[in-house]
Amino acid sequence: FTAVCPWTGLPDFGTLIISYVPDHSCIELKSLKYYLLSYTGVGIVQEHAAKRILDDLVAVSQPRRMTVTLDYKVRGGLHTTVKAHYDKA
Repeated sequence: FTAVCPWTGLPDFGTLIISYVPDHSCIELKSLKYYLLSYTGVGIVQEHAAKRILDDLVAVSQPRRMTVTLDYKVRGGLHTTVKAHYDKA
């Protein structure tokens, strides 16, 4: 996963893990790939990226459960892992 730091303009690289239990529909992998590629030039902080991806994917697939985990590469001496979770009420 690649996005851009909104303050420095430098790219943020990381591993994105999406775990979900579908309800009535699944997410098509090609569509997911194009959706994630759309973040390449977006200036967004890491926590907001995880939450936005979760919100967007929940909106289109209405799963029973979903967790989005972004494990970013070390930058500036800091390693960041961000998780966002959804449970159907």
